[in-house]
Amino acid sequence: MKKIIVGVAIVVVAVFSAFDTDAEGTEKATFAGGCFWCIEVPFDKLPGVISAVSGYTGGALENPTYKKVSSGSTRHLEAVQITYDPKKVSYEELINHFWRQFDPTDEGGSFHDRGHQYTSAVFYYNEEQRAIAEATKTALDQSGRFDKPIVTPIRPAVSFYPAEEYHQDYYKKSTVHYKIYRAGSGRDRFIERVWGNDPAPQSAAPTGGYRKPPIAELREKLSPLQFSVTQEDDTEQPFDNEYWDNEKPGIYLDIVSGEPLFSSTHKFKSGTGWPSFTQPLVDDNIVGETGGLFMTGREVRSKHGDSHLGHLFGDGPAPTGLRYCINSASLRFVEKEKLEAAGLGEHLSLFE
Repeated sequence: MKKIIVGVAIVVVAVFSAFDTDAEGTEKATFAGGCFWCIEVPFDKLPGVISAVSGYTGGALENPTYKKVSSGSTRHLEAVQITYDPKKVSYEELINHFWRQFDPTDEGGSFHDRGHQYTSAVFYYNEEQRAIAEATKTALDQSGRFDKPIVTPIRPAVSFYPAEEYHQDYYKKSTVHYKIYRAGSGRDRFIERVWGNDPAPQSAAPTGGYRKPPIAELREKLSPLQFSVTQEDDTEQPFDNEYWDNEKPGIYLDIVSGEPLFSSTHKFKSGTGWPSFTQPLVDDNIVGETGGLFMTGREVRSKHGDSHLGHLFGDGPAPTGLRYCINSASLRFVEKEKLEAAGLGEHLSLFE
């Protein structure tokens, strides 16, 4: 379950009825897919979306609080209500975007968050939305993308209650906690595994042609240590690896795929004996893995190479408070002077 330290009073929020009149020319859509922090973000950034509000819906209790909903006793779901301009983005585009954000075959919760309050649902506001929702669900169920049936119900919209203010735009207000939570939840690893090779992938970022070579090719290309670390999730010795004390300016790439991962401008001396960074160079190239307690770190992997890189901890320095503890054996270093020749000239501005 999500753990949150709240130092401010919970504000009283107004109820948005399923039958509220929208601002002229706008429409609403409501989706539940587990943690509302993680569903709000992708819609908040989608063109045509005017607002994405985290909240509670589907239960009978009026004015529910996070404490009551998270107990599982109210039958509400964590959900996101989207106000959008149908001239700029269609409902079909919204719901197809939604299907990519979670595991629609999980009827017991969502990733690490278990219980009815974290299950999924589509709440429709009119017959047109219902028909589109049913059609996209059927198409997805018959696509063969999942080896289990889609269990996400299509339900009529009922009263929607915005969540407490500290939950809104949580990824902006509490960036460090959000990143640690999301990296550890397994959501991004699931999305990449299921949708990563789709012609219209979840991320709009270009792949740059990065890929993971066949295992036979990797056995020839990599040293035994590089292979065991990247492919078998091994860990190299501290203070006895190539980059733990490297102070040269440059970019660190995935040894398997060549995708850019980290920059020397974010590297710091952690005293652990492994290269440590406060943040990735390209967020989309780093994905989290499930398993383990936060105190022991969350595994991080490269997106396109699927290489085991190391672990993420929450004891790093400012400004992020994060420590990406990475194996040198997972990395290839390109010095600043060689970035242009290596096709990485776009990153030279980091060193100006």
